[in-house]
Amino acid sequence: MHQEREPAVVVDGLRKTYGDKVAVDEISLRVHEGEIFGILGPNGAGKSTTVESIAGLRVGDRGRIRVHGIDPWSDRAPVTEVLGVQLQEARLQAKITVQEALELWSAFYADPEPWAPLAERLGLGTQLRQRFENLSGGQQQRLSIALALIGRPRVVVLDELTTGLDPRARREVWDLVRDVRDRGVTVLLVTHSMEEAQALCDRIAIVDAGRIRALDTPAGLIEAASAATITTFETSVAVDLASLRELDGVTAARSEHGTVTVEGAEGVALAVIEALRTQGVTPLRLRVAAGSLDAAYLDLTETETDTETRQEALR
Repeated sequence: MHQEREPAVVVDGLRKTYGDKVAVDEISLRVHEGEIFGILGPNGAGKSTTVESIAGLRVGDRGRIRVHGIDPWSDRAPVTEVLGVQLQEARLQAKITVQEALELWSAFYADPEPWAPLAERLGLGTQLRQRFENLSGGQQQRLSIALALIGRPRVVVLDELTTGLDPRARREVWDLVRDVRDRGVTVLLVTHSMEEAQALCDRIAIVDAGRIRALDTPAGLIEAASAATITTFETSVAVDLASLRELDGVTAARSEHGTVTVEGAEGVALAVIEALRTQGVTPLRLRVAAGSLDAAYLDLTETETDTETRQEALR
């Protein structure tokens, strides 16, 4: 379905350096209209530099970016009409009140979102007279999200949007993001939260050291991980872990306090059960679970040292 649409955001060969440091190294991607596109990666991976370049807040050393056909580096005024931004470290003037900020941002657009219902939806209805400096971190974050949405953007960048929010507020903001997407708005979501990415994103790019390591749906990333399925069981007798590790599709097998865990490809649980039968072992409390986005993320971003440490732990 997405492939039939013209991309809302196009990034071709983006490169950005700061002195000798390469922040973004030849990143290319297509974000389809009306999808929630996640960007995950460790600190310093180049995530924020990438979305700030898309927003026109930074200019790449090389590459090409288009947002609904507009060049954000050279056409700043037109791109602000179609793109809203909520940045991780955004700050407002300390004395400005919530209502003043909402009214000011509304004045920038010909057809703004009514700010009062938006403030209510984001839990700011009782904080309208509060100055920015007196808001909690979570309330400041909610105001930043409101300001990003008030211009009815066709594309919105949300960088760590639920930082500082309690679990209930986080779920409410997730519902708001889904509502925004359902109205046809394209969402670029930068997050460290695997739960958030898996709950919201249609597709995810995992970025590390300035490059895209993988780009797929959450389910696709999990299926491609070394631990696409995780089989656990208990046993009162010894299990030949070496033979389990030799099974096709098995990537790890370990035993701890009587519980055996086997990680591997989709469908590997059946091979494990058959191997246990030949060993004369009856598994107790057998559970087979799908792998997690956390595991897929670690597979794609772990360093050589991390890999060696993990392999040593599994021996």
